[in-house]
Amino acid sequence: MIRRRMLLATGASVLAAPAILRAQSVQKLTFYFPIAVGGPLQAIVDSLCKDFQQENGIAVEAVYAGDYSQTLIKALAAIKAGTGPQFAVLLAAEMHSLQDQDILVSLDEIGLDADAKKWLDGFYPAFMANSHADGKTWSVPFQRSTAIFYYNKAAFQDAGLDPEKFPTTWADLAATAEKLTKRDASGRVTRWGIKMAADLGNAQWTFGALVNQAEQKLMNEAGTEVYFNQPKTIEAFAFWRSLAAEHHATPDGVTNWGDLTPDFLQENAAIIQFTTGGLPNFRAKTTFPLGVAGLAGKNSPHTVVGGGNMYFFKNASPAERAASLKFARWVSQPDRAADWSMRTGYIATSPAAYDTQTLKDFIAKVPAANVARTFLPVATGELSVHENQRVYKALTDNIQSCLNGSKSPAQAMADTQTEADRILRPYKNG
Repeated sequence: MIRRRMLLATGASVLAAPAILRAQSVQKLTFYFPIAVGGPLQAIVDSLCKDFQQENGIAVEAVYAGDYSQTLIKALAAIKAGTGPQFAVLLAAEMHSLQDQDILVSLDEIGLDADAKKWLDGFYPAFMANSHADGKTWSVPFQRSTAIFYYNKAAFQDAGLDPEKFPTTWADLAATAEKLTKRDASGRVTRWGIKMAADLGNAQWTFGALVNQAEQKLMNEAGTEVYFNQPKTIEAFAFWRSLAAEHHATPDGVTNWGDLTPDFLQENAAIIQFTTGGLPNFRAKTTFPLGVAGLAGKNSPHTVVGGGNMYFFKNASPAERAASLKFARWVSQPDRAADWSMRTGYIATSPAAYDTQTLKDFIAKVPAANVARTFLPVATGELSVHENQRVYKALTDNIQSCLNGSKSPAQAMADTQTEADRILRPYKNG
């Protein structure tokens, strides 16, 4: 009995100790990481893990599990099998769905002292939007981005357009994309004006940006309601469809995310909507003058925030949770976050990173690296609700039906609303 009381007291004291101290007893961590865009991301992450081990004595093994959707599926399977990682980088928008799985531990439970709370307050508010629920913090911004346009300045000149004046409204964008579309003597398209992804896992991001451009919200903060059948939502989707059906500036049907990069590099598309995380790859590989611009809007530019946050899992021991949080704090320090942004193209997650001289000097040399950050004030969060993947699937199926010509935008949105309401019904009353 005495021994049991001593063990309980010891356990309580361990849990009460600051997280950064409890991390010291851990020798190895594993985390899942998505490789979602081109470029040397794996080498960069491996380098970060190696540096962290040298400085802190804790080995961190990154498991590269595919794109975001594949990483989510594999992480869930590993956790349920009892072999799961201690933490993972998953879409920030998956917060509600991950809570549904009852696998997360909040940062509050891990342990937040005054310094840790100050650290959390240092992130851009837009990047923390998908981190809070039930009065707790559930994730840490890491691999964050906005959707931006990459464009071929030579194609603009070829079409008689000013490459330094990118369109800021839908009307101008559609007209520009029409002019950029190039056909041979037989009428076959040799260069599309614009391409945007509509495959599963990416359609909702393209769509979310367009809906924000119409100044319409897609969901409530609790993740229990969606607004697909609203007039402005339908208007945004109708614009997307019109790029093929009316302006003939993008192909009919579904464009896959994985095709955007080769299409752009091979000059088969003059404009693509893509993540800022693709910037280093395009800077290295384009054989034409590269343009970078914020997304246009119905009346003015608007975009969508995206990318991944670090989540921490219940299956980890208290010491492992603390060590995982220690890694998150270490990797997000201003100098390190600045270096990550320069090497990957993702947005550094805090203003402090942009105050470093290194990042200031880099932006002076590469102004395109600052485009995405300047659009944070007109960015919205990504679609995030309970049963996220099921709602994404319903939305994607209907988007694709419309882009393939079998449904009107209004019918596609009405059908999506009906299915999403059915999926979310159990969550509306808590």
